[in-house]
Amino acid sequence: MGVQKDVVKFNVGGRIFQTTATTLANAGRDSFFGALFDDNWDLQQPPNNRQELFIDRNPDCFAVLLDLLRTGDLYIPSNVPERLLYREAMFYGLIDHVRSAKWGPFDGNRLKLSRSVTGRAPGDGTAIRAGPDGGCCVAHGSMVHVFDWMLEEHPPINLDYQRVNDIGWVNSEHVLISACERLGKGDGGMGLFSSSTGDLRYKFNVVHDNQIKSYTAGALSFSPDYKIFASCKGRSNEYGIGVWDQVTGKQMDFFYESPGWSLGDADKLQWLNESNCLLVATLFPRKDNCYISLLDFREKRMVWSWSDIGAPFTVDEKRVRDAIAMEECNSVCVVNEYDDLGFIDLRINGGSVRWSSRSRLLKGKMPDEPCYPKLALHNGQLFSSMNDSISVFCGPDWVLTSRLRRSYGGSICDFSIGGDRLFALHSEENVFDVWETPPPPVI
Repeated sequence: MGVQKDVVKFNVGGRIFQTTATTLANAGRDSFFGALFDDNWDLQQPPNNRQELFIDRNPDCFAVLLDLLRTGDLYIPSNVPERLLYREAMFYGLIDHVRSAKWGPFDGNRLKLSRSVTGRAPGDGTAIRAGPDGGCCVAHGSMVHVFDWMLEEHPPINLDYQRVNDIGWVNSEHVLISACERLGKGDGGMGLFSSSTGDLRYKFNVVHDNQIKSYTAGALSFSPDYKIFASCKGRSNEYGIGVWDQVTGKQMDFFYESPGWSLGDADKLQWLNESNCLLVATLFPRKDNCYISLLDFREKRMVWSWSDIGAPFTVDEKRVRDAIAMEECNSVCVVNEYDDLGFIDLRINGGSVRWSSRSRLLKGKMPDEPCYPKLALHNGQLFSSMNDSISVFCGPDWVLTSRLRRSYGGSICDFSIGGDRLFALHSEENVFDVWETPPPPVI
């Protein structure tokens, strides 16, 4: 890099700013300021040999962003609206700098409630999914509401009275939606939509006996090699797990469910990277019994399975409400309605559940309208929702280390982790919470 004691002058909206080339270089090559340097990181002269570079933008926001480049710390004065600052940061290519300064790397034990967002759709929420860039999408009946990382709502996606079963982010620009088939309409299935405009890009078909079939799509999952998995139910023989190419939308495979097992009604799908298998879980109360299996699509067979049929416990005591595979531990973690965690050994086909009652957090009677618990695994931490709180478990013995709770909104019906945020959707007040890890202190 050239002489970095050079003073650089900017005229931003009529205000003069002075800084150094070293400070500007902190913005990175792909930023507005990075374009001021040549390939050797030597500062280029302003056009027409002017002493200052004029930028027709907001000077108050420029001052905040310049201090961010100087110190790494983000201080937003009361006279600067946050959304205006974010838009200015996007113009200068500094949005990642702002996000890094605003919240730190995700840690379930350090999460703080950032804000709560009240939805506009009537009725209880179905699902919430965190986006890769810190945004989220929320399903309410036949509507999907999409929010960017600034929590500004984009045009909603309306499926015309088709109930949404699941949603997932293909990338920051597209969301995948699975929906119920309406009898006599020939619709349902899955569609890929733009997250910014809500426009339908294309639909995913199920082909059976060389004919396109209408179907209901349920739980969704994705693999790193751009495959989409979905549980499917058709009116003919289309019961099982479908596989599609994420890029082309073409069907690649279909795993038909075997007699006595339930795949098409699956509540949860999870792709396992190490074993190259798909976990499929059909849980109570969708079915009277619970079925969990691992499918190997290379060999087209079920390589592991567990069911509670004939298990020695009462219906009200130990029914599995959610499940998640933990490959590093060679186990599947399950949870019942009392927030008891259980573990099933993946190395033993059809093994028993090792319940851990020490995880029980619920005291007293159940609320009038409880929500079934959900599980998530992120960066070696296990999360379990129960009523109006989310518990965090850590360590080899999965010890309870913290709990997230707020007093407004009622029970949590779903939660999701992504983009260094945790989103929790409440069932009673149509509101979702945003939890973030505070940034580390600047020394």
